Amino acid sequence: MRTCSCGSECYSDRVPGVPVDPYVFDVLMGDLIGHDRQPSAFVLYLLIWRLTDGGKKKSEPISLRTLSERTGLSKRAIQDAADRLERRQLISIERQMPTAVPVYRLHKPWQR
Repeated sequence: MRTCSCGSECYSDRVPGVPVDPYVFDVLMGDLIGHDRQPSAFVLYLLIWRLTDGGKKKSEPISLRTLSERTGLSKRAIQDAADRLERRQLISIERQMPTAVPVYRLHKPWQR
C-alpha cells in the first residue's frame, strides 16, 4: 500500500473500485439533480450501484439507518430518494414483510 500526502494509507488501495456507466454521470445526474431537484436520489443511486456491484446482484438487507450513515443523508431524505428512484424504475425494493429491512436491486433502463 502506498501512503497519501497526508501520511495515511490510501483508501483506494484497500477497496476495489466499481466502474460506473458513463450514462449515470452524463445523463442521470443532470436529470435527478437538475430536473427532479433530488440530489439525494442521485447519491442513493450511486450507493446502491456500489452495494450491488453495478446491478450485478441484489444488495444485502440494508436499513434506512445504515443508508443514512453511509450517505450522510437523513432517514427521511433516504425514504424520499428511494421512492423517487422506485417510481423512475431505477431501483426496486423488496421486503419479506412491510416492516422488514429491505433489499435493493438496481436497474439500468437505458441498457434495454
